[in-house]
Amino acid sequence: MRRRFIAATLAAFAGLLVAASSAPASDHITVAVDRTTISTSLGHKFVLRTRITNHGSAAATDLIAHVNVLSLRTGVYVDPEDWSSNRTRYLQPIPAGGSTSITWKMQAVNSGTIGVYVAVLPRSGPQPPTTGHTVRIAIAERKTLNSGGILPLALGVPLSLGVLAVAVRLARRRERRSESS
Repeated sequence: MRRRFIAATLAAFAGLLVAASSAPASDHITVAVDRTTISTSLGHKFVLRTRITNHGSAAATDLIAHVNVLSLRTGVYVDPEDWSSNRTRYLQPIPAGGSTSITWKMQAVNSGTIGVYVAVLPRSGPQPPTTGHTVRIAIAERKTLNSGGILPLALGVPLSLGVLAVAVRLARRRERRSESS
């Protein structure tokens, strides 16, 4: 019984030492965004810029930056891959006191209020990510009569078919008249 108690105590103490020796990235890394709100329209492209800074005394290595997209309204499904095809960046080492900038090219896919934030985490494991402020994106629904240039096609095809039908009818009438005379 006593051996189990000692073994359990040592295991717990070792776990505390591991947790204490591996400081989370958030202790030394910060993520800043160039703005906290963006207004755009459905289908439009926009850019978000982030600066990741290392406040530690040693170089920050093996970090991953990832942009996340989510709806701030209930009942709206957001597929982040539709918003940006390049959402994950594997960072080069950031020297002590240094920083790196990332430009995220995105496209507004859903209308409404969307949240975008960048998380930075180490490749090595179970440390919590460091996140920047959430950027609120207000996306106006775009209502147009000619959405995607479809209006000429939507009007032109039926109109062409109608003209063709009238021309066929007139040609048949002419044939009938010429046969009867």
